[in-house]
Amino acid sequence: MVEKEKSWDIRALVAQFRTSDHWAVSLARDLLWVAGVVGAIALILYLLCGTWPAVVTIESGSMTPNMNIGDLVVVVQKDRYGEFMTWEDAKKANVTKFNGYGDVVIYKPNGMTSVHPIIHRAMVYATTDTPITEIRGIQLRMNYTVPHDGYITWGDNNPAPDQFVSYEGIGTPEPVKDEWIVGKALFTIPLVGYLPLHIVEVVILVVVIMILHELYLRSREESARTGKQPKKPGKRKK
Repeated sequence: MVEKEKSWDIRALVAQFRTSDHWAVSLARDLLWVAGVVGAIALILYLLCGTWPAVVTIESGSMTPNMNIGDLVVVVQKDRYGEFMTWEDAKKANVTKFNGYGDVVIYKPNGMTSVHPIIHRAMVYATTDTPITEIRGIQLRMNYTVPHDGYITWGDNNPAPDQFVSYEGIGTPEPVKDEWIVGKALFTIPLVGYLPLHIVEVVILVVVIMILHELYLRSREESARTGKQPKKPGKRKK
């Protein structure tokens, strides 16, 4: 009996929440609706792309001009929607992606989750038993032997591969293991990436707009209820 009463209480609260005219409740309904839409979009992207996150934002100029700051990148699983290809593989097959040979890979440097993923092009898959003599058709001054099997990566606008330089907070990235790969870039949407880069400001702006809109609707309803009409400017008598 008690459980049945609790069930009816919950239903009554839900019904009251759905039908209440109070501005705060109405705003809460709108916020829940927005959250539901965003959640549904995120779920659809995950199902289509097979990765999380399914979108990332370009935050540096290391891939310019093929990917620019503020571009939103749609990320898919490594072997989804086409075979994953390194620069070497793509050059042999004469297949270009983002105006260059090889897939652009999104990976966690050295497997770290405390830093943002790196978005660079996969050049070659290196193994410990075969020293690398050239990368991107450029002969190395000294053969490079990898500490473990993995991909050598290189930003299109960078002077050297990732594994030859040191990054602040990361150190020198090691060859990218398969388990470090988030996914590969499928396509980009210019400028849209600025939204997640400033997500806090965007959320605040949306909430403020929703509150102002709700207050405006309440003001109109109150005017209609009381019969008061906004004053219109009249013509001056000469």
